[in-house]
Amino acid sequence: MEVSGKDRAILRRLAGRVAEIAALPVHREKTAEWRRLNGLRKGRPLVWINEVPWHEMDVDGELELQSSDAFCRQTEQTLRRTIYQWEHMPGDAVVEARFHAPLALHDTGFGIEEEARIIRQDERGGIVSREFHPQIREEKDLEKIRTPVITHHAEASERTYETLADLFGDLLVVEMCGIVHRWFAPWDELVRWWGVQEALTDLALRPELVHRAMDRLVRAYLARLDQWEALNVLSVTEGNYRVGSGGLGYTDELPRPDFDPQRVRSSDQWGCATAQIFSEVSPEMHEAFALRYERRWLERFGLNYYGCCEPLHLKLDVLKRVPNLRKVSMSPWADLEQAAEKAGDRYVLSHKPNPAVFAVDPWNPGQARRDLREALEKTRGCVVEVIMKDISTVRNEPQRLWAWERIAMEEVGRF
Repeated sequence: MEVSGKDRAILRRLAGRVAEIAALPVHREKTAEWRRLNGLRKGRPLVWINEVPWHEMDVDGELELQSSDAFCRQTEQTLRRTIYQWEHMPGDAVVEARFHAPLALHDTGFGIEEEARIIRQDERGGIVSREFHPQIREEKDLEKIRTPVITHHAEASERTYETLADLFGDLLVVEMCGIVHRWFAPWDELVRWWGVQEALTDLALRPELVHRAMDRLVRAYLARLDQWEALNVLSVTEGNYRVGSGGLGYTDELPRPDFDPQRVRSSDQWGCATAQIFSEVSPEMHEAFALRYERRWLERFGLNYYGCCEPLHLKLDVLKRVPNLRKVSMSPWADLEQAAEKAGDRYVLSHKPNPAVFAVDPWNPGQARRDLREALEKTRGCVVEVIMKDISTVRNEPQRLWAWERIAMEEVGRF
């Protein structure tokens, strides 16, 4: 593709700034800390900020895109956000002098799409509210769930790589990157097609129908995974990548000892699973309707992360059955004392502070500090990461998130 001189200059300036940041020694230190944490070796908790309301974060035009071409604008956005996060709210994020050229993959999907009434909080972007329109009502509706078909357009992948390498390959290492890590949350999908209330009541009223639906959907997921491996489009997760709903995936345990760099397997990667809608479902039903099926996916991976927004402090006993489990999400609704007592140092506890702290007027940094300090006290002696995510708003005051990052780094430093 042809890139204008103006767009090239913009991207090269930003890539050069990323390279300058990546050259700082602190990033080698942060990388070692993530390896330590993911290896269950105790030390200070690590902090990572993700799922930022970017439409509210611009200050002095720092995030304003200036290039013209759509491909260049997407690349520019990635570079600008990397620089912005480092300069304002880095936490324990790692910046590397590399840029990934994604593979051109086409996925036909599961054959059924969400139908919902949507209410938007902000027309500029961000989180929306949904009222799902049920599409699965009886046995025959399960046939709507199809097996995805994956196609890799190798020539398009090569063009993307060559374009990026030509733009700034002398400043950043450009690497062709396949599927590093994918969200596996069959219940996130199912409730969108079934309806939230309808799906949960059917756990009791029509359990066999629910079991058949989960089996069909998980078989479709596994067929997709088989195709990824057959097409050789997987990449190693060990590195500067998010794992599950938690922090970075640096580890000394992946890829596996018999790793072939020419053919990455799922066993060389981190896996994850979650059943967020099961927040009020008993451990026994969680096992019967979620974990029983999720394990078929999780057993394929070298290390695993479990959970997201569902409170899991009462489910750590059933989670023992998850193969290669390394990290467990502790959402804002989890009882950290109970979790710490049960988990000990067997798992990384992925603590999620409540992002509602940013939505309250006036902004109360003292309360944010007290909440975080209390959580860290409750998990003292455990291996902990602090993940601030699901931030729907900062009330158009990005300085709130900047201040929270400074508070968090001070508090974890005390431990």
